[in-house]
Amino acid sequence: MGRAIAVALAREGAFVAVNYYPGADDAFGDTADAAANTVKREIEEQGGKCLLVPGDLADEQAAGKLVADTAAHFGGLDILVCNAGICPMKEFLDISVEVFDRMHAVNLRGHFVCCQEAARVMIEQGRGGRIIAVSSISARLGGEHQAHYCPTKSGLHSLMQSISIALGPHGITCNSVGPGEIDTDMNRVIPGFEEYWDYLKQVLPLRRVGRPEEVADVVVFFAGNDSRYVTGQLLMVDGGFVTLPLSPAEGGTT
Repeated sequence: MGRAIAVALAREGAFVAVNYYPGADDAFGDTADAAANTVKREIEEQGGKCLLVPGDLADEQAAGKLVADTAAHFGGLDILVCNAGICPMKEFLDISVEVFDRMHAVNLRGHFVCCQEAARVMIEQGRGGRIIAVSSISARLGGEHQAHYCPTKSGLHSLMQSISIALGPHGITCNSVGPGEIDTDMNRVIPGFEEYWDYLKQVLPLRRVGRPEEVADVVVFFAGNDSRYVTGQLLMVDGGFVTLPLSPAEGGTT
């Protein structure tokens, strides 16, 4: 989704800074570097500008540096998209405090820092701005193996609601996007995803899982002038998932 969002914003004329996490493992780091450079190349091939900023958003200094480097490189900052997220599936009773803390550090605390630093830049510029969080359907629905993840996504939307009040007088809107089941690499590594997706194709009103580009389209809406009077909102991009009845007898899920 991060790639699709970055490319979509660049296509609309935005200069884009892309954060990525190389990780401690060299093999994983090489993969992250390659993916980031692919995004940069795709943006530049369509005439856009892209800055790559590696760093772990769980690190407060790295989160602040991301905003500072972006503003310095491009001469300002008008849009912040909070999209970084991890979701290792675990049984509730197997979730350690360390795993819980890491989840919150990446999915929520890092974005809190980015929002603070971005807001400071936007306020100083005096021309308003857009802060957009990629929350999740999990902000509204729990998950059996996501007791550490779902609170971060509801917390991220709650953060947007709260700072929309604080930053509204400065012309800064703050909104959330709530993806449902989207065809991403992170979802494809979940055991049994193919069977689950086949099931969703039978019960979702739109009869399919979503595409990253469809999430990016909503981010572009929140980033643009068409959403200038929209703030503190959560827009679900879920193919109708939250409309499903809870009773299996009614054709829904449990």
